[in-house]
Amino acid sequence: MVKKILNLSTGENQGSSLKKKVLIIEDEKILGEMYKDKFTQAGFEVSLVIEAREGVELVKKEKPDLVLLDILLPRENGIFFLEELKKISEVASVPVVAFSNFDDPETKKRAAKLGAKDYLIKTGYTPQEIVEKVKGYLK
Repeated sequence: MVKKILNLSTGENQGSSLKKKVLIIEDEKILGEMYKDKFTQAGFEVSLVIEAREGVELVKKEKPDLVLLDILLPRENGIFFLEELKKISEVASVPVVAFSNFDDPETKKRAAKLGAKDYLIKTGYTPQEIVEKVKGYLK
């Protein structure tokens, strides 16, 4: 007999295969680790990478439920990631939420045009509010 553990605070099952997977692409190590901790505490399975190209490879391999994408990254930026994601049919539909302190209207338009579900300015949200936003996109 298989028992499932139910998280009483969220009503979600707590088996590792049942957890929602989030990939965070963030080049600032301290911020990335902090967001990884926040999402892990909220019951997500989390992967963290620092470069767009690395993110593309991990999306193909792990097929996360959502990607949280910084826009300003070393080498290729978040727009590059969105363009590459669109080219790969098996993962093109993975939702992406951009989060950055780069508040540029043209970049926001490009991100939206390439399929980003939202473009959050990091300083406008607490880490917990970002977690709540992501939960909303996964319902």
